[in-house]
Amino acid sequence: MTTTAATPSPELAREVDRHSELIRRLVESVEQVVVGQRPMVEKLLLGLLCNGHVLLEGVPGLAKTLTVSVLAQSLHAQFSRIQFTPDLLPADLLGTQIYDPRDHSFSVRKGPIFANIVLADEINRAPAKVQSALLEAMQERQVTIGDQSLPLDEPFLVLATQNPIEQEGTYQLPEAQVDRFMLKLRIDYPDQDEERLIVDRMASTRPVTSVEPVIELDEIARAREVIDRIYLDPKVRDYIVALARASRDPERHGLKIAHLIDFGASPRASINMAIASRAQAFLAGRAYVTPGDVKEVAPEILRHRIILSYEAHAEGITSDDVIERLLETVPIQ
Repeated sequence: MTTTAATPSPELAREVDRHSELIRRLVESVEQVVVGQRPMVEKLLLGLLCNGHVLLEGVPGLAKTLTVSVLAQSLHAQFSRIQFTPDLLPADLLGTQIYDPRDHSFSVRKGPIFANIVLADEINRAPAKVQSALLEAMQERQVTIGDQSLPLDEPFLVLATQNPIEQEGTYQLPEAQVDRFMLKLRIDYPDQDEERLIVDRMASTRPVTSVEPVIELDEIARAREVIDRIYLDPKVRDYIVALARASRDPERHGLKIAHLIDFGASPRASINMAIASRAQAFLAGRAYVTPGDVKEVAPEILRHRIILSYEAHAEGITSDDVIERLLETVPIQ
């Protein structure tokens, strides 16, 4: 399928060029400190541009926390880091009411959740009550303290990390909460040249870990407005829907993998693929979406929404393996 370049207006194409240049400047700012994690940086920007929360999974030492911190510094954004632990309480996250005996009244002391970018470090170490409080914040973009509902700042983005190899003292995230993350990123090791550059840059008692802000938050808001206008052809929309439906009913789409899947992706996955594919086109400097944009974002959107069967786990098959089969088999109309 080809998408005609005449479909989006020339004015929109110029706006995409202008705003995507700002995003390239943001990437360059982050890479002054972070080396060898360009895919992670770009996907974090994707979440920022789509107003969607991001879950980062990777072993310790891959610069997950550093990358999120430097991204916030580059944005003129209010940043908050919360270290999740088994003894964390909802009030430690949201804030609490303080009693004033002088006038017998309560006032609200806001917690660290009131920030533009919230780093939830090792999110799977917190108990269910804390996860429930965070879920309300992520879903409703507000929190409840006592009898008051308080809106969160805009933009509001939760970037959470979890360690996939250490299970002692951790709690499995509820499926409802996992589904609220727009993207799930798997962070891998850098290659040899990148790791050598990391050593050259960071092997110091005083490594560089901060940058100057390069973009205002209102510029991100304007970029989001441009992304919403990027052309999404009806055939590309059909392809997005077909991918999600194939994960729920693979045999109808010619895939013999039904025994590997307990639950497929929900319609929220289709919505997120449409939004993210527009943002991916924006990052590429285009005013229209191609099927390649959909394929680029599909793994990060689907991997935590496809629930594998016991048989799949027994055979060592991952959700990424299933997604690869979907992308290979589902035709582009």
